[in-house]
Amino acid sequence: MHTRNVFILLVLLTGTFLPLQGSAYETAISQEIDSVEVIHNGRNVTIMRNQNTANTVHPTYAKTSRKCPPFCIQPAKLAEGVETIGELEMLDYLKRSSGGDHTILVIDSRTPDWVKNGTIPGSINIPWTELKQGAGADPFTIADILEKKFGAQSLEGLWDFSNAKTLVLFCNGMWCGQSPSNIKTLLRFGYPAHKLKWYRGGMQNWHNLGLTVVK
Repeated sequence: MHTRNVFILLVLLTGTFLPLQGSAYETAISQEIDSVEVIHNGRNVTIMRNQNTANTVHPTYAKTSRKCPPFCIQPAKLAEGVETIGELEMLDYLKRSSGGDHTILVIDSRTPDWVKNGTIPGSINIPWTELKQGAGADPFTIADILEKKFGAQSLEGLWDFSNAKTLVLFCNGMWCGQSPSNIKTLLRFGYPAHKLKWYRGGMQNWHNLGLTVVK
């Protein structure tokens, strides 16, 4: 019987969660997931938990207090129709995107100074400043990103998002406004809310859970 089916049967019979039999890792991602394979910049990367149970969070994400503004706590729900997701959902989008589903794009919205310290494997970097007028972007730059990277079409001055990608955006975490800025900008352009997903935990939670990062 398939491992997943065995696991589900044991849960139903015992009412408890049991470790994966034959798990490759002592510290798995979840009861059913050891690791996730993704492609980052053309190379294969395995996303897994740090196997050192004495590991502690990276110092960059150990700070509890940052000046607000700009580092203010973000709401759990950014806008109507925009789904806030967690790590397992993020991993699913990463796996699907790396597996050939070109309708999904996972975006690190942070500026390069943050990204150089590490990002989520399988994501691409589109700084929030490239999508926000007044923060360095002009209408032509924004239009270029919408068409060439997101799959939107410009029709006589209007935007057609019928074939636009599902965008999964993240930044530094619940105190970071960079991906929320991107999402709000995209909504103003008419991007469908159901095609926008927000990983609110961002790099903060990713590091807290000991998940793989790449530089």
